[in-house]
Amino acid sequence: MISRRAFLAGTTAIVFAGRARAETAAFDRARLIERARAMAARRFRARDTVPQDWRDLTYDMYRQIWFRTADALWSGSDRPYEVDFFHPGLYFPRAVQIHTVENGVAARFAFDYDLFDHTDNVPALSRNAAMGYSGFRLRTELDQPGVKNEFCVFQGASYFRAIGTGQIYGLSARGIALKTGDPSGEEFPDFTEFWIEAPAPGQRNIVVHALLDGPSVTGAYRFDISPGADCEMQVQATLFARDRIGHIGFAPLTSMFLFDETNRTRFDDFRSAVHDSDGLMIANGAGEVLWRPLANPATLQFSAFQDENPRGFGLMQRARRQSDFGDLEALYHRRPGLWVTPEGDWGRGSVVLVEIPTDKEIYDNIVAYWRPAGDIAPGVRTDLSYRLTWGARAPVQPVARVLQTRIGRAIDAEGHIVAVDFAAHPDFEGPLDEIALHIATSTGQTSAGILQRNPETGGLRLAFRFDPEGAALVELRAQLRRSGRMVSEVWLYRWTA
Repeated sequence: MISRRAFLAGTTAIVFAGRARAETAAFDRARLIERARAMAARRFRARDTVPQDWRDLTYDMYRQIWFRTADALWSGSDRPYEVDFFHPGLYFPRAVQIHTVENGVAARFAFDYDLFDHTDNVPALSRNAAMGYSGFRLRTELDQPGVKNEFCVFQGASYFRAIGTGQIYGLSARGIALKTGDPSGEEFPDFTEFWIEAPAPGQRNIVVHALLDGPSVTGAYRFDISPGADCEMQVQATLFARDRIGHIGFAPLTSMFLFDETNRTRFDDFRSAVHDSDGLMIANGAGEVLWRPLANPATLQFSAFQDENPRGFGLMQRARRQSDFGDLEALYHRRPGLWVTPEGDWGRGSVVLVEIPTDKEIYDNIVAYWRPAGDIAPGVRTDLSYRLTWGARAPVQPVARVLQTRIGRAIDAEGHIVAVDFAAHPDFEGPLDEIALHIATSTGQTSAGILQRNPETGGLRLAFRFDPEGAALVELRAQLRRSGRMVSEVWLYRWTA
């Protein structure tokens, strides 16, 4: 999982930052798009791997090599950002090439092992300036004047992740998802090269370009990144299919869900919950806001929420108290949610949720993406624009949010009890009998439900019973309305025996 290639056109040699001689070339997004188009017309060829001694590094050895931040790109300058680099090897056998861009000229930042420190346990390693890196991270001032903290990382295939101020890394995004969960296996295209535009003094955003390459698709990406309380990314992607693509995912998100109160009994763990995200949220084209709690199923599960021109979707983390998890080290309550806001006409398709069984928190087992209707033919250009918001809340006009889902077997009757807590909301003021309960099930039966005020949350709790009547899988849906108007999110849940 990783990649690179060289962007060469009219190269000359210059001295870059006094470190190494760098290849330079004219650069702009139009050139990058044309390069991706030309690549799509040729047969895919995997890039060379790094030397064997780098690939043979053990996990402990790999971790005992670290970049020296005092020598970061632009350190000691008046530029507002600094860039650290990750060395290749082990899980990253194919390196990426990284360039800086200033005044329309790109200069390759050659691999330099002298920028890294290491322990005595690391063996002598081969040196090759053309080798490249495995990725990079961005740092700037956030909430500490004079201190540049990291907030964004690009490393591994087309994966990247970011955080808002005060958060820690959790879920990831990808450039593209291909054949996720297909029996033939998933395809992981790589960002093979990056171009980082040099920011001017005082500039609050930073722009990164990336070239995507894989067996089925190529692409040119532009990320306009603005850190802060939320980290905002404006993404422009231009894709070209090498082959006909029938299962493609736009703006894919990848996260981890092990357990919470809905499946706590399956795990002998001192913590009350373990997850980077606890729900899929969708603002659909029909004006509804959907909330689907995540699950760690016994078998692979796909859910598709058909839509046209969605207003947004994301994998969110709503559990925000340390006591929600009981973990003093992983700090899951500080993990960001990630919201996708489509720009332009995305047409018909589905928000797809993939839930993969797992028994360990080290594995990402949740994937969400937009799957457009229809195939993409070879050579066809697809332009895509969207905004990513990494933060605690989705930037959506709120109705009452779902806070918690609790499910357990009924004691004095057949079936199960469901309790859904909704957050406090102005529409909940006044008599409860003015709020209509809309509860539905795909099979079996449900009770009419009752509504109570929750003194701890200040919101409302909806409780009802459902009997699957022998079914192995039940789709449940509930919503609160006042005078026919939606006053809560649509709660969705897939129950499995």
